[in-house]
Amino acid sequence: MSSQLSRRSLLQVTGLSSLGAAALSLIGARGLRAANGLAADGLAADGLTANGAAAGGSAPSGSTQPAATYGHAGHSMITVGRVSTDDFNPTTFLRTWNFSDLPPGQRETVYRETRRPDGSRLREYDLFAIDREIEIAPGLFFPAWTYNGQVPGPTIRATEGDRLRINFVNQGSHPHTIHFHGWHRSEMDGSLPDHQVMPGDKFVYEFDAEPFGLHLYHCHANPLKRHIHKGLYGAFLIDPKGGRPPADELVMVMNGFDTNFDADNEVYAVNTVAHHYMHEPIRVTVGKPVRMYLINVTEFDVLNSLHLHAVFFDVFRTGTSLTPSEVTDTIMLCQGERAILETAFRYPGQFMFHAHQSEFAELGWMGLFRAQEPNRETHH
Repeated sequence: MSSQLSRRSLLQVTGLSSLGAAALSLIGARGLRAANGLAADGLAADGLTANGAAAGGSAPSGSTQPAATYGHAGHSMITVGRVSTDDFNPTTFLRTWNFSDLPPGQRETVYRETRRPDGSRLREYDLFAIDREIEIAPGLFFPAWTYNGQVPGPTIRATEGDRLRINFVNQGSHPHTIHFHGWHRSEMDGSLPDHQVMPGDKFVYEFDAEPFGLHLYHCHANPLKRHIHKGLYGAFLIDPKGGRPPADELVMVMNGFDTNFDADNEVYAVNTVAHHYMHEPIRVTVGKPVRMYLINVTEFDVLNSLHLHAVFFDVFRTGTSLTPSEVTDTIMLCQGERAILETAFRYPGQFMFHAHQSEFAELGWMGLFRAQEPNRETHH
């Protein structure tokens, strides 16, 4: 057997030995030695999988791992331990926009809205770029560039025709911008050299929200691939004036992280934290419509994808039409592409979702939905 851990075994090593970012960057994600006795296939000499479960067996006593992750070695390759959610909680992020997770007094410091005479709203946001180390897997920290200290950045949501005003301050160590996908004037585009906001400077982006659909925003300073893969991106939702039918709405941003800066991702996730939704499944209600706002911002890979087990969904690509283009259980997106996915779970139970590039799934991009009957639903 090889004495060197494979790329897809990185997360097991991280979870078992709590290796920090410094060690990973010095040694290299692909150069981690199997000093802990694990072989490249994720099996230790004692026959346990990398998370401590016997191959083909059940969860070890006292384990906090979801029961669904045991019983087969191939499905036990998820992170061991938990990432702190004190600073960023992927579960909270799913259903948060316009800083709705903050108490009213604190929310007003970063988001304000005013009704205009025509019935639309002026929505004003305070965004800032700042360098920050974030934890993307247990014990694995990434030196990110962030909007408001989180990756993805805060979700911005408006109704078509609203006026948006974004007060941007660059508190980072490099020039940055915000480029919004949508209609706006050239000087609001955040893409050209003279659009760059230098460290310590500020700029106000102002434009009307159009067209309706699912969009994104990201830094467009050069080198573009570095600014995106370091974390400067977020979701930008514009609702049609008549709204969409009621649903349980979820923001899901597919991303990846190049931890040793070799232009190849070592960690993949939806909403940043590897395998978070395996440890903490997304709770939904049987028969209740679910709407997923899916965005791909993965750098270095041509495509990313989502496959949902035992469920099919309607696809609204870019969300600019109210008529679905297809019904499927798997969707592929290149970087910058996005789609609204709508479904309703027919049966209770746990349903896996993941990238249908198997390596991505094993390196963090895998989770569970937990569908519960309405009378058994717990608040979350």
